[in-house]
Parts: sequence; C-alpha cells; structure tokens
Amino acid sequence: MARIKFTTDSAADIPAGLREELNIQVLPFPIAMGDREYADGFDFTPAEFYDMLLAAPKIPTHAQLNPYLFTEVFEQAYEEGYTDLIHTSINSKGSATCSNAFQARGDFYRDHPEAEQTFHIHIIDSLNYTMGYGWAVIQGAKMAASGAGPQEIAAFIQDWVDHVRVVFSPLDLRFAKRSGRISAAAAFVGEALGLKPVMTFADGESKILAKVRGEKAVISKLVEMCRTERKSGTPYLMIQGNNTEQSGRLLAACRQELAEEPALAYHIGGVIAINAGPNLIGLIYRV
Repeated sequence: MARIKFTTDSAADIPAGLREELNIQVLPFPIAMGDREYADGFDFTPAEFYDMLLAAPKIPTHAQLNPYLFTEVFEQAYEEGYTDLIHTSINSKGSATCSNAFQARGDFYRDHPEAEQTFHIHIIDSLNYTMGYGWAVIQGAKMAASGAGPQEIAAFIQDWVDHVRVVFSPLDLRFAKRSGRISAAAAFVGEALGLKPVMTFADGESKILAKVRGEKAVISKLVEMCRTERKSGTPYLMIQGNNTEQSGRLLAACRQELAEEPALAYHIGGVIAINAGPNLIGLIYRV
C-alpha cells in the first residue's frame, strides 16, 4: 500500500491550519528584512507581515530553496518509509527553486540507486503562484486520505495546474514595480489616469488581461471573468491581502453574481506580498 508524502513551498499560501490538518510539509522561503531572516509562513501571520512590509524602509528580499534542502527532505521521507513523495513547486519561470528540486531528485537517486523502485519522487512545476497550485496540493492530500493512489493524485494536480486561472489586481503597484518579478506589472502605465491592471499568469509569464478605471471596475471585471470562464461545477477561491474593504466588496459581488460562496477565501503570504504588494484582490478558478 502506498504511503504518500506531500510537499510544497510557502508561496503556495496554504493556510497553517490546513497544512497541519492534512500533514502537508511546506518548505518556507527565507525572507531577509533588515538584519533579520524570517521563515515565510511560519514566523508571522499574513496580517503581521503586511504591517512589517509597509513599515520596512527597504523592500525585503527572499531566496530560492536550494538543492541541499530538497535532498534533506527526500532523505527523511525515504527513511520514514514513504513510497511516494509528491512535490508541487512554485513557477519555474520565476524561481530556480523548481529546477533545484529536480537536481536534488537526481542527486538522491545517484546516492540511493536502490530506492528507484521503492520510493518515487514526483515533481510538478505549477508554472504559477499562490493557491493556483496550493489548492491542488490540498485536494491531493484529501484524495490520499480517501485512498487514492499516487499516480492518480499526481495526474489530478498536473491537470489542475494546467487549467487553473489566477486573475488578480495589485491595487497599489509600488511593490510590483520595485520587485520587478511581475514583469507585466512593472511595465504597466496608467496609474496617473486611475487605471488598474487585471492580470494573470499564462504558461508561467505575467500578462495584463484588462485595464480598468477604478477599484469598483476591478471587482466587476474579476467576477465577470470567473462567471464566464470557470468550468461548470468547479470551485473558485478568493485572494485577499490587507484591503479588507475591497475584499468585502469582492466577496459580496461573488455571492450575488456567482450565487455561491468561494471554496476558500485566504490571505496571501510573505513571498507573494513582497512581489505583488499586500493591497491586492483576486480570484482563482479552473477553466
């Protein structure tokens, strides 16, 4: 019988309660702020980090997860008797973390050739961020608890990340422009005219889908896209940052236009907040 270990990184934004309940090992990105280093998602709550971020004189930085860390994770899971490890990674086009996981897998099997037939390491490149892949990991862990096998679960996660749509709007572009990691946001012009971008990631690359005037129009556009694009019968998620007023309006609009609650309304973590800014709203759904 398969014993499956689920791992991902902290940019998946899986809430602490869910990762503990479902025994998902989340590997935290290290965040450097001033002369201190923090473990993303463990040393602070999202709300605490938003305050720290806004008060910081310089934008914090975060490092990739290195091959040595992944090798340790694989070694431990092997020693603990797992038959499969399913790791779902942050977008490979935005971080070397994913390629480091692949490198570590090769190193592990080189050092443990006897493990190739008994311990299977599945690595999935999400080509996305936040719960665009975190949700799939949660569902995969639930499938395992219900008796699903590793191949079925890995196929489900791959199918989800292949068809997920993350649509969001950074309502304040300062962080996105300064970090430079969301290239479409960094190149956006129009704030002086009151324009806001509605964005997504397509094949790992940031893309502006629409430019709308004002935050009210952002909400309308997000909900309209979810209503027209979402695959029938599938859930949607709501992305929140520190703007409780606009998050509340988005939730109300979703309830009215979509006639159902989001499967999860959650707050972005540290890595996402650094790069997109804490003042954002968005929706996630399968197309």
